[in-house]
This record gives sequence, C-alpha cells and structure tokens, in this order.
Amino acid sequence: MPTQPTQPTQHQPKLFKYRHYQAEIILLCLRWYLRYSLSYRDLEEIMVERGLSVDHTTIYRWVQHYAPILERKCRAKLRATNDSWRVDETYITQRVPGQRCLDVPVSSSRLDWRHSRVHAQPQS
Repeated sequence: MPTQPTQPTQHQPKLFKYRHYQAEIILLCLRWYLRYSLSYRDLEEIMVERGLSVDHTTIYRWVQHYAPILERKCRAKLRATNDSWRVDETYITQRVPGQRCLDVPVSSSRLDWRHSRVHAQPQS
C-alpha cells in the first residue's frame, strides 16, 4: 500500500528565519550563482521564468550574507586530501622538423630529470 507523501513542515531553519522567500529558493539561487557563471540579472530572469519575482539586488544580498556561512559549513565536511601522486605513463610532445608534433610515449627510466630539457627518442 503506497504511503502519502509527507507535507513539508512550515518550520524555517534558524538561518533563514524572517526572510521573505523560502529557504529552498534562496539556496537554489545561491547554488546556481556559485556553481555556474551566471550574473545576478541572469538569475533574476530565471526566477521570473519560474514565476518568482526576485530582484537582482536581493540575490546579491543573499550571496553576500549566505556564501561565507555555506563555505564554513562545507569546508568542515571536506575530507583532507593526500599530497602524494604517481605518474603511470609519460608522454612528451616532440617537434619533428617538417612534420606535425608527435606525442612520444617514454618510460620513466629513459627520462633524464637532471637537465631542464628532456630529449626522448621514439620507442620502437
């Protein structure tokens, strides 16, 4: 027997209390502005297409107010990265006179790391 979808509660998170717009709309505008290279006026136009009248200065104020808070909350949840890395294969672009550039696969044992330029012979 399928269950009825639950209705969203009218409880606003403390962070969005006393705001004219719902938290979902504010977060949607923030997400789009921070993730994609959209201007405030582009976001205003997108919101008008969805039936919401939001001024671009309102979106600007949201970004100024909520972006640092979101960054602090997201940074706390990020995992630390490892600084070590390994190279499996190495390709060197080699210009041959009169021809186009070639990508030549080179084993790490054939590279001479002591010199600033690496001269590699194509593998046969």
